[in-house]
Amino acid sequence: MANRIMLNETSYHGAGAIAEIVTEAKARGFSKALICSDPDLIKFGVTAKVTDLLDKAGLAYAIYSGIKANPTIENVKDGVKAFQDAGADYIIAIGGGSSMDTSKAIGIIINNPEFADVRSLEGVAPTKKPCVPIIAVPTTAGTAAEVTINYVITDVERKRKFVCVDPHDMPVVAIVDPDMMSSMPKGLTAATGMDALTHAIEGYITKGAWEMTDMFHLKAIEIISRSLRGAVENTKEGREGMALAQYIAGMGFSNVGLGIAHSMAHTLGAVYDTPHGVACAMMLPIVMEYNAECTGEKYREIARAMGVPGVDAMSQAEYRKAAVDAVAKLSADVGIPATLPALKEEDLTFLAESAYADACRPGNPKDTNVEDLKSLFLRLKAD
Repeated sequence: MANRIMLNETSYHGAGAIAEIVTEAKARGFSKALICSDPDLIKFGVTAKVTDLLDKAGLAYAIYSGIKANPTIENVKDGVKAFQDAGADYIIAIGGGSSMDTSKAIGIIINNPEFADVRSLEGVAPTKKPCVPIIAVPTTAGTAAEVTINYVITDVERKRKFVCVDPHDMPVVAIVDPDMMSSMPKGLTAATGMDALTHAIEGYITKGAWEMTDMFHLKAIEIISRSLRGAVENTKEGREGMALAQYIAGMGFSNVGLGIAHSMAHTLGAVYDTPHGVACAMMLPIVMEYNAECTGEKYREIARAMGVPGVDAMSQAEYRKAAVDAVAKLSADVGIPATLPALKEEDLTFLAESAYADACRPGNPKDTNVEDLKSLFLRLKAD
């Protein structure tokens, strides 16, 4: 079997990397950008760090900022119209997963108008053309949407999120600049960081994992475990570590898939508007316990990457527990809750059925069912 790896054409890393946006736009002959960002980033001057560079270079742009934290079908439709009205020929996505996911959907529909019905993009849509060129500038250290072929859209009417997987949506350029992430508040830093850890751990144990992606995922786990606490405190070293780690995790999981921690997090986000990273962090230790029997010796390496001492002297049961405990401790240390008070038992069937239908579920190392998923969701209830 052939294993596929897809990455950006070009990526830039490190403080000050955003200056390369001008270099790339000019080198590629782009004429006008649609900048996709969210209202808070505009309000607090983060988006201006990029538009100031464009202004200085005399590069034209229009701004579309009507993007919600969990981007909706309407956000995408409005963005398509904004792109067309602006006469743009490329997109600069500035923000977290919401801005980048919206940009991907916009770019796909512009170049593949037969998929104007946003719901038709769910799963692996048979698009024919690459999306509009995207320069992706993450402002959070978590989603790695700048280097993945995935995006997630919320269907408000049906109370569900749907995952789209399309090699044609990959941004051509990623600009991973930790300075663009320095304004993240503690809560968002923690949540997005735990999302990155969930990517790395689920990618490492997914059914599609192989040697090259294992390398990416273990390195990401190692860097996250030593960097996330510092990033939450806004240290330079923590920010730089998380900016790199979340990208490395994206290099892996985008090419091999995820598992039910993400399936369940998508569902919690759609039903309760739970922030994605928070939902991932709550589900990850629970799902790790559930999956442990199907992971061979991999939890030993997760525990090692998390900094747990003496793993080689541990029994299988001991190192599996150590890995789960290390993840739960990191989550608690950065202030993520372990329970979800909003969860209602009458919602369990809908939650479980939605998670089972999610595109991430088949990659889970342990085959699951709706009843198991109901039991896992129920563990979010406070004692």
